[in-house]
Amino acid sequence: MNRGRIIAGALAALLAMPALSQSTPAPDPAHPPPHTLPWPDLGSGQTPAERRASYDLSPELHRGIAPAMLRDQARRLDTALAALQPQRPGTPDAYVLTVALDSDPVFAREAREAAQVLSARYGAQGRTLTLAGSDGTRDDAPRGSISALLFALEHLGTVMDGKEDVLVLYTTSHGSDLGLAYHWGDSGYGILAPLRLKTALSEAGIKRRVLILSACFSGVFVPVLASPDTAILTAAASTRSSFGCVAENDWTYFGDALINRALRQPVPLDEAARMAGRAVAEWETRSRVLASLPQVNIGMNARGWLLQIEAGMPRTASAPVGRPAFIEGAITASK
Repeated sequence: MNRGRIIAGALAALLAMPALSQSTPAPDPAHPPPHTLPWPDLGSGQTPAERRASYDLSPELHRGIAPAMLRDQARRLDTALAALQPQRPGTPDAYVLTVALDSDPVFAREAREAAQVLSARYGAQGRTLTLAGSDGTRDDAPRGSISALLFALEHLGTVMDGKEDVLVLYTTSHGSDLGLAYHWGDSGYGILAPLRLKTALSEAGIKRRVLILSACFSGVFVPVLASPDTAILTAAASTRSSFGCVAENDWTYFGDALINRALRQPVPLDEAARMAGRAVAEWETRSRVLASLPQVNIGMNARGWLLQIEAGMPRTASAPVGRPAFIEGAITASK
């Protein structure tokens, strides 16, 4: 489902929203909640321009969440943040943060395995944090949300040395031309805008970063986040959808091509991006969908410190895991 255009018709959707049943059974925490209700209107302002600009503040809505659940999630996040190891003075350490911003389990599976791949590639054991809900079998991590991501970035800024350490951020979700979509069942909604992410990284003092954003329209982040010390890879151009987000999948097209295949190889990041781009293009051609056009922008300074953090990556490729994102004749969904 393409959730790219979420502003138009939001008010009408709110008026048409059905009443919540008073006899809804308690959800099974091992199985993430589905999306059944219309997306609420999160914009503010009097004119269309003002309402669109309001999304730069990254509005986030939580509703109907039990206090016990809120307390449990806060404890999980605090515990996970406290477990991160400190940086080593004089050594460029990589800190890996992977985030699933949607409750569809494909995103949780992708974020969890991406943490394993990126941690091994960049020697980030003990310095890796995953924010993801249930993948259908387990619910043992802090859930991804805009606020959880921003809290994590603020904390990482206190742990990392902004002059030598590197943040490796991987996000996976749906997206729009406004930014990344946060959507947890029928209780969590939001948009993470490029400007808000840029501000959060700046406020945390995180200068060196590898940003890998998997979502439709994720190319909107490139002009805002690009800098000499930033390597940014996105699943799609700013005007294109990306594919493979069927809930029962283990991977999206971009996640499978880049994380599950290319970044398991002992090759530099730019070469891995080219490998992934070729694979995605082939799968999309065979699926007969409009090309997503993944974007790559690696700053000049980043090319230097990437050599440092990739010097210790495994010399032997690891095998892909899970169900492949592209299977001939299978359903293809845009993100």
